Amino acid sequence: MNLPAISPAYLPQLQEFERKILSNQIKIEAWFRQKWSEHQPPFYGSVDIRNAGYKMASIDMNLFPGGFNNLNPEFIQLSVHAAQDAVERSCPQAKSVLIVPENHTRNTFYLQNVYALSNILHTAGFEVRLGSLNPEITEPTEFETALGNKILLEPLLRTRGRVHLADGFSPCLVLLNNDLSAGIPDILRDISQTVLPPLHGGWTTRRKTSHFAAYDKVAEDFAKLIDIDVWNINPYFEQISGLNFQEREGEDILADAVERMLAKIQAKYDEKGITDKPFVIVKADAGTYGMGVMSVKSAEEIRGLNRKNRNKMAKVKEGLEVTEVIVQEGIYTYETLNGAVSEPVVYMMDRFVIGGFFRVHEGRGADENLNATGMSFVPLAQAIPVAEQEDSIDEERCKRIFAQWDALGVPQTSAENPDCECNRLYIYGVMARLSLLAASLELEQTAPK
Repeated sequence: MNLPAISPAYLPQLQEFERKILSNQIKIEAWFRQKWSEHQPPFYGSVDIRNAGYKMASIDMNLFPGGFNNLNPEFIQLSVHAAQDAVERSCPQAKSVLIVPENHTRNTFYLQNVYALSNILHTAGFEVRLGSLNPEITEPTEFETALGNKILLEPLLRTRGRVHLADGFSPCLVLLNNDLSAGIPDILRDISQTVLPPLHGGWTTRRKTSHFAAYDKVAEDFAKLIDIDVWNINPYFEQISGLNFQEREGEDILADAVERMLAKIQAKYDEKGITDKPFVIVKADAGTYGMGVMSVKSAEEIRGLNRKNRNKMAKVKEGLEVTEVIVQEGIYTYETLNGAVSEPVVYMMDRFVIGGFFRVHEGRGADENLNATGMSFVPLAQAIPVAEQEDSIDEERCKRIFAQWDALGVPQTSAENPDCECNRLYIYGVMARLSLLAASLELEQTAPK
């Protein structure tokens, strides 16, 4: 696999940033090891990253990733090692895992994701079964995935503070692959089993602005560690609440926030000599699947929203009404695959990077949301486990490695050659782990007392 092409105008800045990261690998890995000794990472997560050359940063962190089917199955062993570690941290004696998936059984690609996730855990040595919250699933029901695999969904039951299946299957670990956009179901409240990610990580209570508030702290510490401008890895953001898009309530307040943000970005662009036109992303503060998102370059665009766009912003998944948004600095993506704009999405389990893919969209521009109908996925190159790597990596081998960076060490890449594929992917992994660490802080800070 080749890396996406980078616009030549922004390649020098990207290479300078990459050299800074690569020359500080030892310091960075020691810093991460220290942080993971202080904070427990989420069970899993995926991070969307934007790369403008002069700026590379996480723009979203999903605690309930639904794209395991887009990872390269030939390198499942990376995920298997990570899964073993993640389960052991939460339930040291666990022999089995109960996965609770989303309810939309007609989405065969999502079902393929459930199959892929189940297969990772099964290969890791755990019995895996699927307990559905869908009221239409009243008995064990087999479904076919997009690639023709079979999965069995069984109704989730509860008895005396434990959830289980009809035959009594009731492991200590309940793994949510359901982001709780529809609310926290009573059947999962106050059970004696470990639920991961925790219930307060679902979109019923979680807010993107809480994540990026935690990310502010992580980014600031990291920037000081390697002596860079924190802006290079951290988008500005602001929360606006009290909105009703259909009734145009709060429209002026939102427009004023957009105006402030654009001015703040422009000031930074002027300082850095960047000639791009600033833009912001306005998106629902709770929600996923790329719903409730718009790209804005002027405050007047907010005041002039037509009915179609107001309706698009008014509700997200499960009909959740949007009353709060995050106004986030827009980051251009100057990476293209076969001429189409792309962005890396990195998958992690526990504290390990396990792979990812490029989200590619032929119909979208460098300043638009790519998580939309028409997108496609190109798997990232992947790696052998660190423990099996040699002391050095030659150029040819470098081109086929997406290394797993963990407490055991990092690939022996060279800062003199930042365009080597494994170097670029290492940078993506660092950016993703910063967001994963922020999610750890976020979940600690928002946990119910």
